[in-house]
Amino acid sequence: MKSYLNTYFDNFRGFSREVWVLTLITFINRAGAMVMLFLTKYMHENLFFSLNQIGWMLVCIGVGALFGNWLGGKLTDRLGFYTIMLASLFLTGFGIISLMFLYDFVEICVGLFIVTAIADMYKPAMYVAVSNFTNKKNRTRALTLVRLAVNLGIVSGPIIAGLVIQKDNYDMLFWIDGLTCVLAISIFMLVIDESKIYKARKKINRDREKEGVIEINRKADISFIIFLFASFLTAFLFFQLFTTIPLYNSDKLKLDEFQIGLLLALNGLLIFLFEMPLIGFLEKTTAQPTKIILFGSVFMTSGFFFLLFSKSVPVLVISIFLITLGQILLFSFSNTFAFSRAVQGKEGKYMAFYAMSFSAAQILSPKVGFSVIEKFSYLSNWLLMGFIGLIAISLYYKLDKNIKFERIAKDLQKPTLISDLNNNIKKIA
Repeated sequence: MKSYLNTYFDNFRGFSREVWVLTLITFINRAGAMVMLFLTKYMHENLFFSLNQIGWMLVCIGVGALFGNWLGGKLTDRLGFYTIMLASLFLTGFGIISLMFLYDFVEICVGLFIVTAIADMYKPAMYVAVSNFTNKKNRTRALTLVRLAVNLGIVSGPIIAGLVIQKDNYDMLFWIDGLTCVLAISIFMLVIDESKIYKARKKINRDREKEGVIEINRKADISFIIFLFASFLTAFLFFQLFTTIPLYNSDKLKLDEFQIGLLLALNGLLIFLFEMPLIGFLEKTTAQPTKIILFGSVFMTSGFFFLLFSKSVPVLVISIFLITLGQILLFSFSNTFAFSRAVQGKEGKYMAFYAMSFSAAQILSPKVGFSVIEKFSYLSNWLLMGFIGLIAISLYYKLDKNIKFERIAKDLQKPTLISDLNNNIKKIA
């Protein structure tokens, strides 16, 4: 046990102060994002909107997230991540507070679109920021660390929100949500030295040259397009974990809210205990990110095929374990791969497209899943998800082959290898 703990904490070493600050800011931001968690309940019970109207509000949130990711990536490349992160946190804080003063349906839809768009500008800027303060050896662990902060924030946020709602209704929820953004921006401005950004920018450019980043015609980067489609499909599967699967647990397995909560908590617990050690171990191996991502898609898809036989809780636990393992392998190394494909100076754009694939999946996944369940059955939905997973596996397999071909083509361009090849030909002759 002591050996495991030492190994576990070793994976949290070697990060710069800036990475830890970005992790703290992300945790505060996610833990404070309480309004969205109880938005449907607030709109239905306090403002008396119909479920159909609330559905349109959620559509506005999804479209706002897509637009915000795109705009955030574009502006990050032009203005830098520092400016975009500050602007996003500052405007989001006051935007969320202003939502409590909106009561008209159209006003709320427009307000939710604008606030969500501004809030999601943060994502591509944050990805680029973390990548700027890391190197090839610790970049995947650093991005995993930030994801861990997001998960911890998501876990603690509902608990805090529930206590606030019980004591002070919803008004305080808006204020806390907005003020946490202001707190995050204050820490960011006080601790991170803007001058270090330019030094980090120069360093990462040198590192990319040493790492031998393959510069190809990015206007026709087929590999990145394949990666985006595959990322969308696996994210589509992942969001079923928090939408249709809990409903299945209640309707078919007759589990109560506490038991359903424990099963969802299993996902977070497995990530907390094993993600960083596993990523730390894989970073030290020679395994290519595309190969790890491919195996991750296999595990996630297997989890949904196990749901076809989930007549009992133990089988369901195995399914959640496989989905979680796939999540760890997929999402940790996907961040790194997306950044590695970016053209110098266009990192924000590439990370924005990657974030947008998740936003699109978050919009469509619940709608498709619930529609299939309503018209057909849970079994049909699991079969559909398994089929989607198989398509994702085939795309990741194609991606891995493409990257291998690129590496071979790059190696053949090296003068030493060409010289060795010519010498071997002469010997054979």
